[in-house]
Amino acid sequence: MNNFQGKVALITGASRGIGASVAQMLAAQGADIVINYRSKSSRAEEVANAVRGYGRNALVVQADMTNESQMQEMIKRIEEQFGRLDFLILNASGGLEKDKTADYAMRLNLTAQLLAMNLSLPLIGVGGRIIFITSHLAHFYGQQPVYTAYEPVAQSKKAGEEALRAQIPQLATKGIKLVVVSGDLIEGTITPKLMQRNSPGLIDSRRQQAGSLPTVEEFARAIVNATADPQLESGATIFVGSTDW
Repeated sequence: MNNFQGKVALITGASRGIGASVAQMLAAQGADIVINYRSKSSRAEEVANAVRGYGRNALVVQADMTNESQMQEMIKRIEEQFGRLDFLILNASGGLEKDKTADYAMRLNLTAQLLAMNLSLPLIGVGGRIIFITSHLAHFYGQQPVYTAYEPVAQSKKAGEEALRAQIPQLATKGIKLVVVSGDLIEGTITPKLMQRNSPGLIDSRRQQAGSLPTVEEFARAIVNATADPQLESGATIFVGSTDW
């Protein structure tokens, strides 16, 4: 199926994992893809080659989401090549890195997400959609327990989600919807591995507790479906994996 024929999607943090999988799934259904990455250029090029293998256009752009000038330059390049955006998929996140300042999680998961949205809006027309990718640990922050090591990320991603949701009335005036996709720990991704350094056995424990954990492909498919589903209302939340712990 070519549900996305002629559409253009910007995916942040698309050089590996979930972002890379979403890029390829969208390309397989006809979308042209902007592959944003921070530092993994060779991986980003591999994703671009996969996108082109589906006969679609791929634009690879290095931009640190916390660097406003780099983000502005990325949007400029998108406008020059495509002239528009249909989908903004806010996949990039972080906060567990050891070499960052204490405020990095908030700068990336809150401030940078709003920046990406605001810079992209002039290119997104009626019928466009913004997808914010989060975790259950962040979405339910303040309601359910959080692993200590992950708390700065959970707190900042919750703040980012709430800040984006506050923009729904503004988005509605432009005919744009916001959808949130939230996942349990995802098999094989970097965040659970980093968390497990401080909590040995965390992944196995959560897997046993939940019965199973979503795979990268399952989570990516949920994101693609959330991008396509015309029945979803702005502000809808799609849950992938168990929400009980």
